[in-house]
Amino acid sequence: MISLQELLKEDSHTEEYNVENYHDIKEFCEFMKEYKADINEAEYQGRTVKLGKPMQGDTKKFKVYVKNPKGNVVKVNFGHGGSSAKKSGEKTMSIRKNNPDARKAFRARHNCDSPGPRHKARYWSCRKW
Repeated sequence: MISLQELLKEDSHTEEYNVENYHDIKEFCEFMKEYKADINEAEYQGRTVKLGKPMQGDTKKFKVYVKNPKGNVVKVNFGHGGSSAKKSGEKTMSIRKNNPDARKAFRARHNCDSPGPRHKARYWSCRKW
């Protein structure tokens, strides 16, 4: 019986892994626990951040950390204003996504049918709407 670790270390590409008994399930769960942090977390400017989870922003309304095509972790700021708009006296825009007309206009204006790559603000704005 080949273990999951040995299966992944082989040069051949594995399409599927059969879980046949309790031992296989236990081994697979241990494997997922061990590698889950690598998938969901990364280091950005010396600190550990969660990838792909939009959160309250600092320079804009929202921010999210993602990996760009080069493999570097980048911070994507999106949304209107944030603290910079508050300092300049502007009002921050409210998100009216429960208003169908406003939602339709926003999605048409930002071409949300093809939102582009994950490391761009338009992708995340369209996803929020």
